[in-house]
Amino acid sequence: MGVSSSISRFAAYYKRHGVGATIRRAGLSLRRKLFSNRMILFYCDLAEVTAAPANVPSSLKVERLKSYAELDQQDFKEMISFWNPTQARRNILERFEKGASLWYTKSGGKLAGYGWTLQGGTIEPHYFPLAQDDLHLFDFHVFPGYRGQGINPFLVTHILHSVSGECGGRAFIEAAEWNKAQLSSLRKTSFRRMGWARKSAIFHRPIVCWDQTEAVQQVQKDTQRTDRASNMARSHER
Repeated sequence: MGVSSSISRFAAYYKRHGVGATIRRAGLSLRRKLFSNRMILFYCDLAEVTAAPANVPSSLKVERLKSYAELDQQDFKEMISFWNPTQARRNILERFEKGASLWYTKSGGKLAGYGWTLQGGTIEPHYFPLAQDDLHLFDFHVFPGYRGQGINPFLVTHILHSVSGECGGRAFIEAAEWNKAQLSSLRKTSFRRMGWARKSAIFHRPIVCWDQTEAVQQVQKDTQRTDRASNMARSHER
């Protein structure tokens, strides 16, 4: 997140919650930045995803949107209720323009949570390049009134099942090491842990430091093989 975005976010938080809550929020963000700044990365082989979510309450529904025009304005207001509306709208438009899909979860007709997916790439510079048949899942959020009900693992599992017929590669997702709720949620899905990494950027180029694991090494080797195969295919086409 850039400096201007951070300032804009805290300004919006201040307007809603006041000085005291904003100071506490800033302190929490600083502690996380300094002492819990690693991301834990996960992957899932989409070809192995066969089972649909089990024991799903009939009140839960999922909807996939591929354009801003499909986005209900009341749902849009719910999504940006804790965020800077101008920046949030800009982010949403950018994601749709790049081909991302927005997935809703609704409970009893009301928006309970959402998440994004993008095939073949990522919105921001990632920890490693994705192949064209890979999928990135990002920015998942469950609203406070629906937390603790299994909404997030249900949505993630539904997405993996839905896209397994479209993508033959791997799905990737990451969570901050301090985000215990998200990590617990991902353990209930088909995702498997790759390892830990820290990322910074210099002139929009990512600098990644890995806490190397066997899974990370294997994914990197697979990515390199995919890249070489793609380059060879392009060479033959020429």
